[in-house]
Amino acid sequence: MSAPVPFAAKANVALLALCQALSMTSTNVIMVVTGLVGLSLADDKSLATVPLGLQFTAMMLSTVPSAVIMKRFGRRVGFTCGSVTGIAGALLATWAILEASFWGFAGASFVIGFANGVSQLYRFAAADAAPEQFRSRAISLVMAGGIISASFGPEFAKWSRDLLAPVLFAGCFLVVAALHASAVVVQQFLRIPPPSRAERRDQGRPLWEIARQPTFIVAVLGGMIGYAVMSLVMTSTPLAMAACNLPFEDSAFVIQWHALGMYVPAFFTGHLIHRFGVINVMLAGIALNVACIVINISGLDLLNFWTGLMLLGVGWNFVFVGATTLLTRTHTISERAKVQSFNDFLVFGLVTIASFSSGALLQNLGWSAVNLGVAPLLLAVLAAILWLRARQPALA
Repeated sequence: MSAPVPFAAKANVALLALCQALSMTSTNVIMVVTGLVGLSLADDKSLATVPLGLQFTAMMLSTVPSAVIMKRFGRRVGFTCGSVTGIAGALLATWAILEASFWGFAGASFVIGFANGVSQLYRFAAADAAPEQFRSRAISLVMAGGIISASFGPEFAKWSRDLLAPVLFAGCFLVVAALHASAVVVQQFLRIPPPSRAERRDQGRPLWEIARQPTFIVAVLGGMIGYAVMSLVMTSTPLAMAACNLPFEDSAFVIQWHALGMYVPAFFTGHLIHRFGVINVMLAGIALNVACIVINISGLDLLNFWTGLMLLGVGWNFVFVGATTLLTRTHTISERAKVQSFNDFLVFGLVTIASFSSGALLQNLGWSAVNLGVAPLLLAVLAAILWLRARQPALA
């Protein structure tokens, strides 16, 4: 029988889930409107997703400094710095939209990306604060905080679109600033002990030695490709729907259900991993991603966009939570900062490429090409997962 989970661990997970909810709600607002803002401000429409690409660039670049800050000062200080940066970026984005400045908006998106990058560490903070038997569920429950974002993010986007009329979408970023400010308040109640002096001094194994582990390779590859595929298809979807003359409300509806697909499974993904094994859960995620591609290339109706994006969200959850769980098995406490930052640097490096290329791919090659283009990436992850299962059957 497993030992009971301490109350402090449960409280920290609950607070981290709330922070995740606030952060992901702001991200959902951003995902609904950023491509459309870029489309309206850019003279060259193929640059519409450049602001999103810059967000992911900043997410990639934030991984190392945020890990250093958290290792030196603790999780609470690091998360607070991230949210304050998010407030500044959102206010700058509001100004840029009011001034009709595409590159000002792109710069603001870059600043917001730093905040989004820090928020990606909530799942690792939950894993660090939880005992071994509660770890995969803690990760999953923190990810479940995104359910609130799925419910409220697109609704906030629709409500605030005309808030500063006649300029559309500027009010959306005032909402983003308010959400980050709320996260700052919640973060002050976190009670995650900062690393001890011994942990700060102990560097652990060299990174290259850790990275040679088969489990690490599959964890990073799954996280990289799982997130990049989701980002490429998701960021292209509102633009594809606009090209099909579907209204903004339909785009918000589809993104809302996509976000629900991403985070509702988090209530039970940890249990599925515990019951069926992390490898099998990741394989199920790959299968759902393939189903998304098939549906997306089968038609251009609202039903196709809705079903495909919802399956994409569930598939991302299974692959990403599984990859995160695998990663926590590859490092010691003293190694976690550099391993987690290196992982997220690689993940968001590929996501950055996907986001930058999505607008140009859609503009020049079309919606079907965007979807078919991710198939080889999914096959690569599938091969890696099967390779790991053959080497370590206990993970299945």
